[in-house]
Amino acid sequence: MYEIYLESSAEKDLRKIPAAYFNSIISRIKGLADNPHPPGSRKIKDSEKFWRIRIGDYRVLFGIDEPSKSIKIYKVKHRKDAYR
Repeated sequence: MYEIYLESSAEKDLRKIPAAYFNSIISRIKGLADNPHPPGSRKIKDSEKFWRIRIGDYRVLFGIDEPSKSIKIYKVKHRKDAYR
């Protein structure tokens, strides 16, 4: 079981998410604790530790620290803004 940590930037992003997507995003983030590589997750190109999961039009960008069994959520953004 992995510990999940939200960076302050991810908390700000979550406050801006429309209610229609909020619950599904939160449930997928909680699911990372059991499976840090869920189906559909992809490694960010040219990155050592960053991954992303897709939830509709939104992307959750996170990093996995295997030795400490922790996951840091860095961004939760609309797909048009996620990779900037």
